[in-house]
Amino acid sequence: MIGRIKHEKRKLKYVASINDETLSEETSPDFELQYVDIGNVDSAGGIQGASSYRFQEAPSRARRIVRDGDVIVSTVRTYLQAIAAIRSPTPNLIVSTGFAVVRPRRNVLAPGFCKYTLREPGFLAEVAMRSVGVSYPAINASELGDIFIFLPRISEQNEISEYLDKETARIDQLIGAKERLVKLLTAKRAELITQAVTRGLDRRGPLRDSRLAWIGQIPAHWALERLKFHLFGIEQGWSPQCDNNPAGEGEWGVLKAGCVNGWQFDPAENKRLPEELEPLPEYEVRAGDLLMSRANTTELLGSAALVRTVRPRLMICDKLYRLRVNEARLEKEFLVAFLRSSAGRFEFERDATGTSKSMQNIGQDSVSNVWLPIPPVSEQRDIVAHIRSETGKLDSALAATERSVGLLKERRVALIARVIAGRLVETQS
Repeated sequence: MIGRIKHEKRKLKYVASINDETLSEETSPDFELQYVDIGNVDSAGGIQGASSYRFQEAPSRARRIVRDGDVIVSTVRTYLQAIAAIRSPTPNLIVSTGFAVVRPRRNVLAPGFCKYTLREPGFLAEVAMRSVGVSYPAINASELGDIFIFLPRISEQNEISEYLDKETARIDQLIGAKERLVKLLTAKRAELITQAVTRGLDRRGPLRDSRLAWIGQIPAHWALERLKFHLFGIEQGWSPQCDNNPAGEGEWGVLKAGCVNGWQFDPAENKRLPEELEPLPEYEVRAGDLLMSRANTTELLGSAALVRTVRPRLMICDKLYRLRVNEARLEKEFLVAFLRSSAGRFEFERDATGTSKSMQNIGQDSVSNVWLPIPPVSEQRDIVAHIRSETGKLDSALAATERSVGLLKERRVALIARVIAGRLVETQS
C-alpha cells in the first residue's frame, strides 16, 4: 500500500550522468552491432527490434553505448516521446546519437524509478518547452540535464517502481489485447473489400481465371481491362514553397499527399499558400474529384480517396494525381475500393521507384496501365453499397476499440503522473 510521499526536486544532471560512453571511431570495421534508432521505441517505452550492422556499414548516428539500468531519451523529434529503459542489453547494443543516454547514480536515483520519472507528464512538458525547431524540435543534453525531477528516498523509489511495474503491466496487457483486435478488424475489412472488388457478391456464380496472379479468379461475365480505357486523363498538381501552417478560412492552401492516406479525404492536410504567390485555380479541388498519392511511403503510395465535400481555395500538390474517370463505365467509389485493395495495390508496390522506402514514386503510365476487373455498372453500384454497409459496421467496432485503447493509454499516463508527483494517497497493492 502506497501512501502520500514527500518528494524533493533536483535537477537531473545532479542525480544521473548523460552520454557517458561513445563508440570510438577506431572501432573495428567488422564489429557486429545491434542498432536502436528512435523509430524502434514505441509510445509505451518498449524497444521493438534492432537492426544488425557491421560498424563500417552502420549509420553515422550509431554511436551511443548503453548499459543495464540506463534510460534513453529522444533529443530530436521530441514530440515522439521515445523514452525507454535499458534492461540486460547485449554487449553490442548501440543506440542513436538522437538519444541522450541517462545513467542514474544508483545511490540517489534507482533505475526502476528513473524510467518512470522521465515519462512523467511534467518532465515531458519541460522537454517540449525547451525544444527548439518547429518541424524537427530538438533539445541538447545540457538542457535536458537542467530539468528538475521528483526525488523521494531510495526505498520509496523502489516501492513506487515496483507498484508501477505491476499496474502498468496490467494496463499494457489490456492495451495489447485491444490492439490485436484492431489488427484483426482491419484485416477483416481489407479482405472484405478485396473479395467484393475481385469476386463480386454472388459466391455461387461461375468464375474464370484472370491470368494475373495478384487478382486471381474473377466472375466469368466481368471484363478485365487496363485503367487507361476508363480515364479521360490524369492531372498532377503544383507544389510551391508553402507556410508550415494550414490555410485559414478564405485563404488559398496546397493539399499534402497525406490528405488521401485514410479512406476519407482530409482537407485539413494542407499548407497555406504565401500571400506573395498567385494561386493556380486550375488545380483547385472540387467535390467529386478522385485523388491519388503518387509519392509516399511504400505502404501509402497510391492511396486514393473520393472528395465528397471541400471548401474553396484548396489546390492539389504535385505529389497528388487527379483521375478524370469515365463515369459512364466506371463508378468512382468502385475504383477507389479496388485501388485500395491488396489486388489494386500490387502493381503500385511492384512498379514504384525511389531509393528510399520513405519516399517512393509511381508514374502516370504505371497508373494508366493498372489491370482492373470491370463488372457491369449496375453491379459496381451494388458492390459499392455492400462495401459501405459492411465496412460501416466494422468501422464502428474499430472506432470503439481505438477509443478504448486511447483511454487506457491516458489512464497509464495519469497513473504515472499521480504516483511520481506523490499525489496517490492510498492504493491497494
